Amino acid sequence: MPYVDRQNRICGFLDIEENESSGKFLRRYFILDTQQGSLLWYMDNPQNLPKGAEKVGSLKLTYISKVSDATKLRPKAEFCFVINVGMRKFYLQANDQQDLVEWISVLNNATKITVPKPGEGHPPHTESPQEVLGAMKQVSYKTEIIGGVPIITATQEQGEGQNGAERGGLKRPQYQLPYFLSRGVQDQAIIKAGYCVKQGAVMKNWKRRYFMLDENSVSYYKSELEREALKVIPLKEIHKVQECKHSELMMRDNLFEVVTGSRTFYIQADSPEDMHSWIKAISGAIVAQRGPGRSANTVGTLSDSFHL
Repeated sequence: MPYVDRQNRICGFLDIEENESSGKFLRRYFILDTQQGSLLWYMDNPQNLPKGAEKVGSLKLTYISKVSDATKLRPKAEFCFVINVGMRKFYLQANDQQDLVEWISVLNNATKITVPKPGEGHPPHTESPQEVLGAMKQVSYKTEIIGGVPIITATQEQGEGQNGAERGGLKRPQYQLPYFLSRGVQDQAIIKAGYCVKQGAVMKNWKRRYFMLDENSVSYYKSELEREALKVIPLKEIHKVQECKHSELMMRDNLFEVVTGSRTFYIQADSPEDMHSWIKAISGAIVAQRGPGRSANTVGTLSDSFHL
C-alpha cells in the first residue's frame, strides 16, 4: 500500500510496463514527490541503494492528464491502471484492489489544479499526503486458528461490491498474499513469507532477503529460489518483536526489530502495513508455540509490541 515517508512523500512498490506494449512488467519503487512535482521510480527503495543511485524513470505531474483503472484495457494484467501522458500511456500494476484504488486517488489528487472562484483571495487547498491516505478506506483483519497457529488475513470492507471483493482476494500471486499456508509436502506450515531488508551483523549494510515464518522459526534466504537458509531464528529464542524505537537514528521507514538473547535483528518492511503484519505474525506464532499457560510469563514483553 502507498504510505507517507519521513520526507512527507507518498511511496510504495508497483510493477510498471517500462517498454510500451511489451506486456512485461518490472517491480519498481515509486515516490510521489509533490514538492518537486514529479513521480519517480527506482530499482528499490533508495534507502537500500548506494548513495546517489539514479532513478530509473520519472514523470512530471504537470504532464499527466489522467490516471484511471485499466482493467478492461489490459484484462490479462491484474489490478492494472494507466497514467496518460500526452500520446504515451504508462501501464502499472498494483498489489491488490485497495492498492489500485489508493494509487489512482493519490495520483489524480496530485495532478489536479483547483482554480479559485472570482473574489477569493486565498490559494486553492491541496490535500496533504496524510489527508489523502487518511481518508482512504482501511483494511480490516480477521484472525483464525489453523493447526494451532494464528493466521491473520485481510477482509474487505462492506460496500466495496462483489467485483471488488473478487478481484481483491482471488487471483493475487502467492508471494503477495499477506499470509499463506504451505503445501502438504512441506514439513512445517508456512505462516508468512515475503521480502524484507535486513541489516548485516558485522558490516551493518542493508540487503534484501526472503523471510519465511513457520511454526517454529523465522528464517531468511538470499532469494525465494534458494533452499538453504542464511539464518534460522528459533521462536523460542525470541524475547521481543516490536516497531524499532531507533528508526529515526537509522533513517529507515517501516523498521521493526526481533530481539533475541544474543542479537537484535533490524528488519525493514516495504510498507507500514507489512511491518505490522510481520510483528503480529511472529508474535502470534510465539504465543501459539509456547501455549496460553506460559505466555504470560515467557512472552510478557510481546504484549507491549502488538495487539491482535
